[in-house]
Amino acid sequence: MAKRPGGTPALLALDAAHVEYVLHEYEHDPRFDKGFGLEGAEKLGIDPDRVFKTLCAFVDGSLSVGIVPVSRHLDLKALAAALGGKKADMAKPADAERATGYVVGGISPLGQKRAHPMVIDESALAWNTILVSGGRRGLDIELAPSVLAHLVSARFAAIAKA
Repeated sequence: MAKRPGGTPALLALDAAHVEYVLHEYEHDPRFDKGFGLEGAEKLGIDPDRVFKTLCAFVDGSLSVGIVPVSRHLDLKALAAALGGKKADMAKPADAERATGYVVGGISPLGQKRAHPMVIDESALAWNTILVSGGRRGLDIELAPSVLAHLVSARFAAIAKA
């Protein structure tokens, strides 16, 4: 796909990799109080189990990324186990923003400032395509879970909980 003027690092990474994806944009409402990902799912009319959020956590002191459906929560113990660690704690928003180069609510697994170990919840494999943040609030990228995993060197594991 051709580069877009003013594209986010996530879009630039996808374009450089020459992979197929679909963009979904919506007007972000700062008053929406159910969470950024649920806002996107609702405004785009897409099943929230198919829209995934990117969450940063420290596993044994090292920043890692868990990608889970917006309808669920990140299971920190499962994330640590999936990465061969013992303990995980959520990263503070400022730490996540500094490490990824994105603002909370727009953190994409693609095009981050540095590569971090990533795990995608295995429920993604039930879908032909999933949506993840495109690098800013109000922008989602739809692509195959296997393509996402390949691009960010992620593994699949059961890391989501109700």
